[in-house]
Amino acid sequence: MKKLLVLFIFGFVFFSFQKLEEALFVAPESWPEANYNFAANPLSKEKMLLGRALFYDPILSANNQISCASCHSQYTAFTHVDHQLSHGVFDSIGTRNAPALMNLAWHKSYMWDGAIRNLDMQSLAPISHPDEMGSSIEAVVHRLNQSPIYAKLSFDAFGDSTMTGAYTLKALAQFMLTLVSANSKYDLVKRGDTVFTSQEKRGYELFLANCNTCHLEPLFSTFDFANNGLELEPKLKDFGKMGITKNNCDSLQFKIPSLRNIEFSYPYMHDGRFSSIAEVLEHYTNGIRDSKTLAPSLESPIELSPNDKVDLTAFLLCLTDKEFLFNKEFSYPRNILLSPTKDY
Repeated sequence: MKKLLVLFIFGFVFFSFQKLEEALFVAPESWPEANYNFAANPLSKEKMLLGRALFYDPILSANNQISCASCHSQYTAFTHVDHQLSHGVFDSIGTRNAPALMNLAWHKSYMWDGAIRNLDMQSLAPISHPDEMGSSIEAVVHRLNQSPIYAKLSFDAFGDSTMTGAYTLKALAQFMLTLVSANSKYDLVKRGDTVFTSQEKRGYELFLANCNTCHLEPLFSTFDFANNGLELEPKLKDFGKMGITKNNCDSLQFKIPSLRNIEFSYPYMHDGRFSSIAEVLEHYTNGIRDSKTLAPSLESPIELSPNDKVDLTAFLLCLTDKEFLFNKEFSYPRNILLSPTKDY
């Protein structure tokens, strides 16, 4: 009897451990396979907790005032809404709109121009950018190792109380991997848990006819690059992907953003030039600028009546995932950053 009890307990613990491991990253069944290489950075609850603390801690910046969350607020799909371009250390202003952070495991590259190919390395860019965090990974690691908070978090995550650059970047990546948004009304409809209104259904049909080529469901992006007909902003002179590849064929091509949570992720476009969905739709119907690299799907104007735009907007609002926007597991870890001596 005792032997059976031991086997039962062992089996239950093993089953619970398996469930915990599976719960660390939950991919919807109907979605394509993720692009992230999980084998290179095995998931753990402790690493994600370390990454979450790092994400919200201004210790990553040169003046200890700017955190990742400064430009990537959870309540706006992990982007900012109060200005067009990102703001950084010493009141500096960046050159691009901060992209929304969600479903990053499915991305093929990162940044508006695809400059980063690996999520584990992505955080190096804002840390070292002079107009964002204005620091360096070496300086960040030095500051982290002066903090008792990170000695414990590092030991729990990696079995080593001394933080390193690799630990920092891998932990940040693990937290960002948890930012999966897949519970909008659209998702509920697809799962058969609810239905679209007649207006939302018309909007969905308009979306499939006019937008799905670039904003492919269910992720609502191909995460490829495209020239969507924006006129070059004269002050920024941002040519997108061409700035990385130096290939004229990539001129004015920017990474296609996901439309998930678009209701809250304004302003829109790489330079934040549009503040509303209405402005975006006006661009695609009347504002597209022709050029040699214009996306083929936009060579013919998109025709939408005023009523069509209202219906399409109604569908786009179905992509809002409030569970994602208000998930406490993604929020500021007050029990860690405000209570460094607490046994968490």
